Amino acid sequence: MEVNCAGCAGCCIDWRSLDEDGPDHERRGPWRPLDDTDNFLALTRDEIRAFLESGLGDALTPRLWEGDGGDDGDGLEIDGHHVATVAGRPAFFVGLRKPPKPVAPFDLAEPRWLPTCVFLDPTTLQCRLYDDDLFPAECEEYPAHNLTLEAETECERVEDAFGGDRLLEDDPGDVDGLLLGPGAIGAKVFAHPRPEDLEGVVERAAREELSWADRAEFLAVAAASSPGTIAVSESHYDRGRERALEADSWVGAAIEAWHDRCDGDERPEAELARVIEDRRGAPGTPGWDER
Repeated sequence: MEVNCAGCAGCCIDWRSLDEDGPDHERRGPWRPLDDTDNFLALTRDEIRAFLESGLGDALTPRLWEGDGGDDGDGLEIDGHHVATVAGRPAFFVGLRKPPKPVAPFDLAEPRWLPTCVFLDPTTLQCRLYDDDLFPAECEEYPAHNLTLEAETECERVEDAFGGDRLLEDDPGDVDGLLLGPGAIGAKVFAHPRPEDLEGVVERAAREELSWADRAEFLAVAAASSPGTIAVSESHYDRGRERALEADSWVGAAIEAWHDRCDGDERPEAELARVIEDRRGAPGTPGWDER
């Protein structure tokens, strides 16, 4: 699809603080994310495995959902939260983490601290994985999935809030990998087989204070899941958890550094990425003149 991405990255950041009148589109309906991250990218089981095997498990985090429970009794009470379930098991996504970074999207005059995808270079507003085999299919096809489902795209939200032309065509064409309904189980929507092990974890997830061991547990279950079922392979679980706990990439170190900078109320400067990400081994981006 043809989209104008230069200077935008609206689908890669949580920019709600820049638009007080903007819709909180991920928190509509009876089930709401337990976390407060926007534009959460859900990865497939195969993508999660690839990240783990590449030593980049520290880039990933789970998402659970909470709702009012409704009248059908669906869900489980854990840590005082009504957690959404699949076949009686806590349901979750796995996606990319969003630490605070100094970014200036939509022609902002000065960078602002905004939750930003771990792989977005804040100086160029380009993805560091764009030419990598790990580049998620959801990102590659965006916004085709939204258009196929007749859902508003981030391109259109940016246009409404800041003007300009971002969505340059509205024909999604042939779309691959659009997992819906039962086909998403075990492939993009995962079910934790041991709800009792999540006591305390759910509360930490709600506070966005998951430990690395907490995240590794969810990554292992996702990597061990079987598409179309809620079955979990013990051997794949053990392998996934081991690879998750071993992860020690530039991403994890950069996330800690970004939080430290933001918490220290440092002046937001996009060039900080040269110190925090590039010097730790982050892949470069080509710049817009090369695209």
